[in-house]
Order: sequence, then structure tokens, then C-alpha cells
Amino acid sequence: MAGNPVDPLQTLSAALAVPPDSKEQAELLATLRESLEAYPGPIPILCKTLIRTLSGAGDSVLKRWVLDLLHFAICRSNLSVEVRTDLASQSVETLAGLLNDPNPNSVKLVVQCFATVYPLLFRVLCTNRNLRQMWDVLSQAKARILDFVRAAGVPMGIKLASVKFMQRVILVQTRGVADPRLQNKNDPNLAMCPSDHPFIPVAALEAEGVKLLEGIITMLYTSSNPDILSAILNSWANLVKNRPGPLVQIVVTALTQWTPNALAGQPASSIKSVEKAVRILLIHISRTPQGAPYVGQINEALAVQGARMDRAAAEEKARKAAAAEASRKRPASVPQESPPDSKRVKLEPDQNAAAAAAFLASFDFTTLPTTLINDLIIANLYAFPEPALQALVLTYRDTRRPSAPAAAPAPVAAPVASAPVVPPNAPPPSASVAGPPTAPAAAVAPTEKKAATPVPSAPPPVKEEPVDPLQMDIDEEEMEYEPDKLNLELSAGEHADAEDGDMGVPEAIDIDLLTELKLPPPKVWSEEDRDALIGSSMSRIREGVDVVSPGDDTTVNPSKMVATDLWMLLIIRMVTRVVECPKPGKDTEAGAGEDSKDDVELFARQERLRQRLCDYIMANFSARVRLATTWMNEEWYNDRIRSADDPDWRPNYDIWLSQILAAYQTHMDARDRTFTRFLLDLPSIPPDVLEMLRELCLDSERMTVGFTTLREFVLQRPTLRYEAINVLLELTTHSEKLIRGAAINTVKRWVPDVQPMGDMVRAFALHILRRLQSRAPKEKQADEDIAMNGEGENMEDGQLPAEDLVQTPYLPEELDSPVQRAQVLQHVELLFALSVKSPDLLDEIFTAYGQMERPVQETVQELITPLIRSLGSSHGKLLTLLRTFPSGAESLALRVLTIFTEHGRPSPQLVALVKGLITERDLNAKFLIPIIAEMDKADIVRHLPRIVSILNGNTEEKNLVRSVFSAIVTTPPETFGTVTSNLPRVRQSELLTPAELMVLLHSAEKEIGLKAAIEAIGICFSMTDVFRSEILAVVMQQIVDQPVLPTLFLRTVIQAVTTYKSLVGFVSTTLLSRLITKKIWTNPPLWEGFIRCAKIIAPSSFGALLQLPKDQLRDLVEKQPSLKAGLRDYVMKKAGNKAQKAGYLDFLGDDTSSQQPQAVAPSPA
Repeated sequence: MAGNPVDPLQTLSAALAVPPDSKEQAELLATLRESLEAYPGPIPILCKTLIRTLSGAGDSVLKRWVLDLLHFAICRSNLSVEVRTDLASQSVETLAGLLNDPNPNSVKLVVQCFATVYPLLFRVLCTNRNLRQMWDVLSQAKARILDFVRAAGVPMGIKLASVKFMQRVILVQTRGVADPRLQNKNDPNLAMCPSDHPFIPVAALEAEGVKLLEGIITMLYTSSNPDILSAILNSWANLVKNRPGPLVQIVVTALTQWTPNALAGQPASSIKSVEKAVRILLIHISRTPQGAPYVGQINEALAVQGARMDRAAAEEKARKAAAAEASRKRPASVPQESPPDSKRVKLEPDQNAAAAAAFLASFDFTTLPTTLINDLIIANLYAFPEPALQALVLTYRDTRRPSAPAAAPAPVAAPVASAPVVPPNAPPPSASVAGPPTAPAAAVAPTEKKAATPVPSAPPPVKEEPVDPLQMDIDEEEMEYEPDKLNLELSAGEHADAEDGDMGVPEAIDIDLLTELKLPPPKVWSEEDRDALIGSSMSRIREGVDVVSPGDDTTVNPSKMVATDLWMLLIIRMVTRVVECPKPGKDTEAGAGEDSKDDVELFARQERLRQRLCDYIMANFSARVRLATTWMNEEWYNDRIRSADDPDWRPNYDIWLSQILAAYQTHMDARDRTFTRFLLDLPSIPPDVLEMLRELCLDSERMTVGFTTLREFVLQRPTLRYEAINVLLELTTHSEKLIRGAAINTVKRWVPDVQPMGDMVRAFALHILRRLQSRAPKEKQADEDIAMNGEGENMEDGQLPAEDLVQTPYLPEELDSPVQRAQVLQHVELLFALSVKSPDLLDEIFTAYGQMERPVQETVQELITPLIRSLGSSHGKLLTLLRTFPSGAESLALRVLTIFTEHGRPSPQLVALVKGLITERDLNAKFLIPIIAEMDKADIVRHLPRIVSILNGNTEEKNLVRSVFSAIVTTPPETFGTVTSNLPRVRQSELLTPAELMVLLHSAEKEIGLKAAIEAIGICFSMTDVFRSEILAVVMQQIVDQPVLPTLFLRTVIQAVTTYKSLVGFVSTTLLSRLITKKIWTNPPLWEGFIRCAKIIAPSSFGALLQLPKDQLRDLVEKQPSLKAGLRDYVMKKAGNKAQKAGYLDFLGDDTSSQQPQAVAPSPA
């Protein structure tokens, strides 16, 4: 089912369509559950939809299935933490309501769910201050479950689940590691919750956690239920691991002082089980770093506990012995009152005993476990005292020995029955009279009558007594080796043969006759006969004792394994070693051609045999891999011994190994490890096998076999280590991501601890990285090689000679231009993967980065992002590199800093580090951008001009400066919190007001640069939600009050009145007048701006212009003639001194050509 997932919605719909609680519905839901366990992706959607149906629903198959699926999804599935947390938040209210469900099994599942839901939601609520209702529901559910622990009459399943939940609450409501860099996100605890949280009372929860721990310890000392004690002890290992410090001491003290007093009255096995659990936990704690300070205390407690357990075991053994003795004596007390006739007991056995014996005789004891049979045997043996047991054994032996009845009368009967036929060298009469072991008792009866001895009358009734089958088995085992009986039987056999006269004393053989013995020549077999013989031999392997399969166990039947090994070796050596090399010099010229023909036929026959063996192996390679391995080892050894005698010997090992590999590749299974095991057991690996493994690695369907085999070669075959690891390392540069990733995952496991492979992988990764460094052109390299004689003294910095670079089949000799991202990734992906496990490689990356060309650097900046994010902003090595990065790696360090602050505020240590860098080193102002929002106002004012100076007309820099402005001014933009620095600040007083920012841009225009300052002011004007008209009025008022006006001031005024027409009145009535009083005409650039501003806001500016001295007014009119007519009309309409009017009209004139000033003056609108 796992390989064939069903459609979840379709299957669920089908289950809902059938009758509720029917068998068909249960089967459909079971099928869906099996599919969801293998493919859990749809689980969240189904659970969120179906969880609503649980509230208030009665017990049903569907309800139980949904609840069980929810438990699996939250507690046991491989879904991500985020998905499980979201599912827990969606279902917490429903689960809380189900704590009052009448079905105990449902309540138990809900409590088990809460053991995971509580820590998941606690972690979310620590950072989310708006989910008060969820916290209330969670707290109520916690209180309800803890009541289950204390209440009486709660089902044991619910109580055990509640105890485990209580342990989890203790973990959450105690403090873990205080250092946020070392905190484990999968271990939620109070250290993650801020002390000023609006609805999570940190202090109260911590106090409750301590009380719960005290309650658990009290329960450990007072509970008489072994299951509850086991549940407590099983959870304490996790508590010790995750809460180092005072809690470890509390746990160790509680365990070392514990005694099983509360378990009085419980079975000895239950007490022993709890004792073992305590002992195992103490030993585990003593081996952990957290328990190191308490090793002495733990060892002392273990010694005391060991003595206590030994005493308990001795007492239990004595109790069992006493009970066995009592049970033995109780039946014996009845016959003592009225002892029956012993002979009558033998002649009329108890019917119950006979029935029991018959039942035991027919019972198949092989169906019972071995341990149970042993216990039964020992219990039966304990039922008898030692003298009685020995008497029973002797009696049973007498009943099982056939010759025993005839042993006594033998001396009397021998002269009568045996004297005529006894040869001179016969054995003693007592032995010869005894019949064979199978002789009936009646055969010796006449002899007994003639002897007239009354002794043999007692044994026959003894044979009729029922015998305990358990004791019978024991006695038969004891009788397996009886030398006296064996000699007796052999002697009887010899005597019987002597009586028959069929065999006499063997005659002596003349050894000299053997010297003239000549064996006939061997039979010449035809080709068909030979093939038939080989075929029958192989058939014996297949049909006789087929242990070629990998599942055989030599310990079960060693003789079977030995027999088949002999058959295999016989067949293989017939194929490999029968043919002898022709001896040179022995062939005559006449017979050379015939012998050569015979040799060819002989070799051809052997090749056919090899082919037949190969076909048999390949018919079921997985089951016959031992045969294939043995064959290849024999071929390899045969090639070696034959090559020593004949240098021209054609090796068969390589040929047939290639045939096996070629045949197996056609039906290879990626999950079958048989192929890997076969290659590992070979004596030699030809080079073409490694190339074949390389090709397997390039096949997406069979790459698992290739990578697994190469990995095992590296680990288990030192002679092949270099060649195999070289293939793997070359594959780490493959252009296909799937193949490259599989190779990287294979080799990175050896870094940094597995040597020498770890150093080889590191060296290769660094050599590949060097290929990205700039290299001298080929022509220049050739000239320098001639001129330098290999010294390399004139090589430019960062350039590497071509012979020092590693080349793989999958990398281009030169990087394409423009640089391709995929090619750079081929060079650096292995090194980036190794840097996670070996952070010191980051030094090499930063060093080589400065020697790369700019396009390559930009690509590396992009590719390194996942690595930096995985390491995190608290990684010690990265922080050290940010402080000490080499010259040329500034842009990479800036990229790292940017990644650190992309989705969160920089830490205080990161801010301090960058501020120190800015002070110590002449770095780009972009380093300030990620941390500018975390500085105080004085630092912002000091560093802001450097940031603004980066403006050069490009959009990227403009966006950076805009983000800085958004972060350091009081009013944030609408996209607040979505970019690097646009984050909420704790100290709003440290921000700049919009007016302060605008004034700062004007005051620092020389430090910033006029062009950059103009662009920055334009950015401010584009932020219309921040720099509104009233803000600009304040800015202009503050600047005009300065003793020295900035050069860009009038430009800003013009931009302000152009953007906001409402500012025209302020500028015309207030600002221009203030500028006239400050003698604006003394500063030519500002005077030009004044004139232009007056023209833009005319005629509103006419009133202020008339305040100018006549010379300056004349200059203004000359520079802007379009204002003359408007001013003249304004003067004419204005009431006042006629002499003053006449003075203005002197230079304003009466030119009729300027009667329409509106045509030249810009409209105020």
C-alpha cells in the first residue's frame, strides 16, 4: 500500500457513503490510514476538516479513526514542526472538549495528544502576544489532565498518559539553556518566554513546575503501582539531559534514596522490574556529562541496591523452594493414614495417573517455548528429594535395559544352554546368553524356570508403571552414551555371527601382490557424457542441499553447509583447474598438430562448462551469490598459479567477471545489496569495474547501487580506496544536481572524523575552489614558463598556474563568459556542504573569494546564502570571520551581514562588531545599513552621511537609502516590518524626526556630496506619507534660521512649493522676507535660487520682492525680465507713497511690450 497511495478524498468519500460503523467503512478507513502514514501530506487538510465533527459526537468508528489520525499527525508523523504546530492550534479547543468524553480510550488519546500539543503551542505563544484565548484553553486543559493524576478511580490507561503529560509540563515549565545561541527550538521552556509577557505568568509557571516535580518524586516514593513508577522513570532521562543544573541533583538524590518499601505485597517480578529500571537510569546518568559530578554518589547507591536485589532474589528462591517442598509433602500425607498394598498399586494403577500419562505422552512439547519447558523440568525435579530422585533414575534405567532380567541367572543356565556352541575364543557366558537389545522377555523365560531362581519375579510389574514424560526425556539424554551397553551389543552381534558360521576369521592378504596390480585406463567420456556429468553435479547442488542462498544459517545445520561447500568446490575446481598447460618441448613435430587440436577442444570444453556455470548463477544471482564469489576467487587464484608457469596464459578471471557483471546489469534492483556484497568479496577489482560503477552512479534508477558500492570500497578495501574515492569526488562536480548531491552526501560523512578519507575530501574541495580564482591567459603562461624556468616569481597576485589545478571530466577547462551560475555551483557545492560540519573551511572560502573575478564573486554571494542561513547569526566562526575577513572579501562579508539581518533584528553583539569594524577598518558605508536602525541618535547622525554618499543614480543604492530613511525616522512606512531594517524599535526617542533628517541632509551636503545630497532629498520628497507639507515648513523654518545657509536650501524650497502649493503663502510671506534680511544676494548660488523661486511663486512673491534694495531689485528684474510687468502692475495698484512708487517705476519703466506679465510669469497653479 505504501508504494500505491490512494486518493485521500475519494477514499474518505467512499467511507462516508457506506453505512456508519460497518465493516466496510472500517476497512476503507484502515486503507486510507495506511496510505496517509506512507504519504502524510494530505493529513493536515483532512484533520482540519474532520476535527470539527468530533465535538459532541457519540462513539463511532469514524470518530475513533479521526482522533487516532490526529494523534498520529501531531505526535508521531514526520510532518514539519510548523505544520504540526498549526494543526495543534486548530484543534486545541476540540481536544480540550474531548477530555470529558465518556469513552476512556478517546480520553487517553486526547491526553497523549496534549503531551505534544502543550510544548508546541507554548513555543508559539511565547512570541505571539495576541493569542490570549488559546492560552486560556491550554491552561484549562492542563489543569484537567493534572486532575486525572490525583483523582481516584481514573482508568489506568488515562492515569499513565496523564503522568507522562505531567512530566512534559515539568520540562516546559522549567528553564533550559539561558544562552539563546545554544537553545534548541525543539525543547520549548521558560527561558524562551519574555518576563514581561502579557498573559503567560513566567514566575507562576516556574513555581508550578517545581511543585509538579515534587509531586512526581512523592509519587515515586509512595505509589504501589509498578506501571506508574516505570512511566516516571522512563521520562527522567530526558529531564536530566535537557535540564542540566539543580534538577539533575534533585533527580539523582531521589533515585539514590529510593527503596521499594511502597511496593510491599507486589509480586517479586514487579519489584525486580522497578529495581532494574532505577538501576538502568542511574547507570545512564553516571555516563552523561550532566551526571559526572554525582558518579560517587551513584556508585554507592548502586552497590546498596545490588545487595538489596540479591537479598530479595535469595528470599524469593527460598520461598519457591519452600512452596515446592510443601506441595510435595501434601500428597504424601494421605497414603500415610491408610497405606495401600504396594503390589496392588502396581497391578491396578490409578486411572487419573494413567490418563495424565497418556495425555502427556501424546502432547507435542515442541510447541512450547524452550524457557517454559526448562522451568517445568526444574519444577518437577524440585518436587523430589535427592535420594528419591536418584532411586527413580536407577529404577528407570533398570526398566530400560533389556539384558537386566537375564543377568542374574546367567551363571546357572550357561552350562545347559550355551556350552555346545561356544567357540574357544568366545566372550564370557553371561554376555553370550543375553539376546539382542530387541529380544522379548519371553525368550529367556524357559531358562529362568530351569534355574529355579525366585529372584526375577519382581521386575515385570515395574515395567508397567506409567512414567513421567518429562523425566523420560531427561533419562534418555543421560542414556545417549553407555559404553557397557554398547560393548554388550557388539559382543552379542559377533557371537550371533559366529553361531551362524557365515563369516570366519579373515585370511591374511599378501602385500607383495599389490605391487603387480595395474589399474585399467580411465574411461574416455564423450562430450555428451561430460556435459551430463556436469549437469548432474549441478543438479545435486540445486536439488540436494541448496545452501547457496544468502538466508542459510550454518549454526542451524553445519553438516548441510559443509556438504554443499564440498559440492561447490568440486564443480568449480573441475571447471577452473582440470585443464593443464601443454608442456613445451614434449611434442614431436609429427604429433604437434594433433595435440594442438586436442588442446583447442579441451579449452573449448572448459569454456562451455564455464558458460554453463555462469548461466546457472545468473538464473538467480541473489540466491547463488556465494557460488559466484567462490568461482571468481578460484578463477583468480588459478590465473595466478597458471601465469607463474605460463606467461602467455589467458586470464579467465577478468573475462568471466565481466560476463557476470554485464548479465546482472540488465535486471539489477537498486535496493538489492547482493551486487555490492559480491564485489566486496572479490579478490581483485579490474579498472573497468570502477568505470561500470561510475556509469551506475549516472543512472538515476540505479545510482544507489553505484554509490553504495563505491562507499564500501573506500571503507573496506584499502587497496582500492584511492581509485574509488577519486570516482566519488569527481562525481561531486557533475552538472546534474541529483547526481552531484548524491555524491556529496556520500563523501561528506567522512569529514572531519573519518581518516584518511576526511583529509582527501577536504583537499579535493579546496583544489576545486582554486579553479575559480583568476588565472593568467594561456599565452602569458607559456611566456612566463620560458622566462621563469618554473619559478613563478612574476605571477600576478591571485593567479594560479594551470598545472596546479584539478580537472574532472565534468568541469569545463575555462569558465564560460558570461559566468554561468550552474558552473560556479559545480565548483563550490561540495565545499559549502563540508563547511557545515567543518567551519574552518570558511576561512578558505573567504581567502579564495578575494582572488576571484567580479562576476564569479557575485555568483558566489548568491550561492552561499543557504549556507549562511543554516549556520545562523550566532555562529562563532562566522562572527570571527566578520571581524577578521581578509582584504578583498569585503563584499562577501557584507553579504553575510545582510543575510543575518534579512528576517530579523541584528543582535547586540553583531551591532557592536560592525561598529568596531567601521572604526578599525575603512569599510564601505553599506556595512552600516543593516545595523543603522539599532544605533542611538548620535551614532545615526554621525554615520548617516557616509550611507547617503553611496548614492550614484542607481536604483539599488536608492532603494537601500530609502530603507534606511524608513528605519530611522519616527513614522514608518506602510510596509513596516517587511524589509531588512524596517523593524520595530524599543527606543522611539532614539529615532530621527523627519525634520531632523531633512535638516541633516542639508547641513552635511559637503560631506555627502551635492549630487548624492540632491538624490537623498529627492528620496525624502518621494516619501509623501512621512515628509508632508507641515514637515517641510518646519524644515525650511529651521534651515533659514541657521547662520550659514546650505547651498541646496533654495533648491529644496523650490521643490517644496512645486510639490505642495499650500506652501506658497508661507514661502512668499515669511521665508523670502527672512532671506532678504539675511542679504541673500551676497551668496551668488543662493541668489540665483532666490530669483528662480520668486519667479515660480509670482505674483505671490511680489510683496516680498519690493522689500529688496533697488539695486538688487533691478538686478532681479534684469535677470528675469518676465517679472517686470507684473511688478509694475503690483506697484501701481498698491496704495502708498507716490515718491516711492515713482522710484520703482524708474527702473521698472513703462514698456508696453510687457503689458501682459501673465504670459511670462508661471501660473501659481
